[in-house]
Amino acid sequence: MAPKSPSPSIATPPRGAALLLALGPAVVWCAEYIGSGEVILATRTGAILGTGVLWAVVVGVYLKYLIGMAGGWYTVATGESMIDLFGRLPGPRNAFVWLVLVVQVVASVLAISSIAATAGVFVAELTPLPARYAGWAVTLFAVGIAWVGEFRALKLVMATLISMTLVGVVVIATRAAPPLGDLFAGLTPHVPVVPGWAIGQGVATNAWAEMLPLLGWGAGGFASQVWYTYWVMGAGYGAAAGGRQGQPADVDALRNLSDDAAERLVGWRRVVTFDATAAMLVGVAVTAGFLIAGAGVLGANQLAPDGAQVALTLATIFGDQWGAAGATLFLVGGAAALVSTQLAQVAGWPYLMDDCVRLCLPRAVAGWTPLARRRGWLVFYVLFSMTIVYTLGYQPVALVKFAAIAEGLLLTPLQALAMLVGLYWVLPRMFRPEVARQLRPSPAIGVGLAVAFLVFSYFCVVQLPRVLLGS
Repeated sequence: MAPKSPSPSIATPPRGAALLLALGPAVVWCAEYIGSGEVILATRTGAILGTGVLWAVVVGVYLKYLIGMAGGWYTVATGESMIDLFGRLPGPRNAFVWLVLVVQVVASVLAISSIAATAGVFVAELTPLPARYAGWAVTLFAVGIAWVGEFRALKLVMATLISMTLVGVVVIATRAAPPLGDLFAGLTPHVPVVPGWAIGQGVATNAWAEMLPLLGWGAGGFASQVWYTYWVMGAGYGAAAGGRQGQPADVDALRNLSDDAAERLVGWRRVVTFDATAAMLVGVAVTAGFLIAGAGVLGANQLAPDGAQVALTLATIFGDQWGAAGATLFLVGGAAALVSTQLAQVAGWPYLMDDCVRLCLPRAVAGWTPLARRRGWLVFYVLFSMTIVYTLGYQPVALVKFAAIAEGLLLTPLQALAMLVGLYWVLPRMFRPEVARQLRPSPAIGVGLAVAFLVFSYFCVVQLPRVLLGS
């Protein structure tokens, strides 16, 4: 008879003020998802639809926060990523993982190149570098940080960048903010009418054409919620301690988990809740800030520029109204947001793709260490995203909306459903019944995930076809 796997050692979770020192995944998560969805899409949406769509920012970020937090809960309990959870779902083996692999190969190549192009425009405005070279510089910087594979270095850089973004957007939004009554009115769900001046500039008459991309990439897309589980691993929360990236859970050891260790896992779940909530609050504040800036400056001047010109036009107007300092502040905040997004994309997608290939094509990666496999994906992205898509003259900035819908909306309802099944069906079967009862989430989390599934399904099934058909 084979010996039983020993019960995993679970560290005591921090409490009280020590929770602030434990913040780490949240720093990387919110610094990652505050990018083109906020700097470009939120600013443009605010310019066209005003602050009447603030409710969409709050709803979109909150529902994705529930999905990401559920993923973090699963990871601290099992020590494995959200992708490994997808491989344990009922049905054909790895069916959802294969879907993720196919969609994310395309989405990742387009997203990395589009963020390089957008970030390059911002950095070029602040440095002597031409935009094309600035985009390369941003991406190679991100590749250098990701190549090391060290979470502490990633956390330090991200904390610096998110601080710069927060300072810039808070000052800007304060200057451009409408009366408080208008802001509170924007929290009531409704779909504003696209103004005539915007239609005259080529904007679609259906307001959902502007709202859906924002909902898709506000708080990041599908990949952002997956990446949060990797940042939890990097921070060593709960059962994820010990550098477990690229490894499935030791189910035999989990079944031998003691009651005391299970209680510590419940404590680590509270740490994840605190951490993820901090990321959500920052995400809502920054996204709303860019939306308010777009409404108060671009919308007031009846301007609806596209692509990176959204932010550059806004910076120019700020310069006219408040001097060079106002323009520079906005450019620094936007550049910091985009650089942090590129850094997390370049760091996060190799983890996601590596897990997908490890599950779907195990023989293809046999003999490679997890770090070597992730470095292989970094080389892949330099070759395809940067050398082919970016350098050869393609215009990836124009694909930000496409990528936001494909990566941020189409897979998100399935992700919410997968997390619902994962927490309430997959997870309990990995532990003894007594421990499973301790780790079972409250019904409120299940209801929230079900609502996220229904809401994002509505966007995809009802509103997205109308937008694509121009109705």
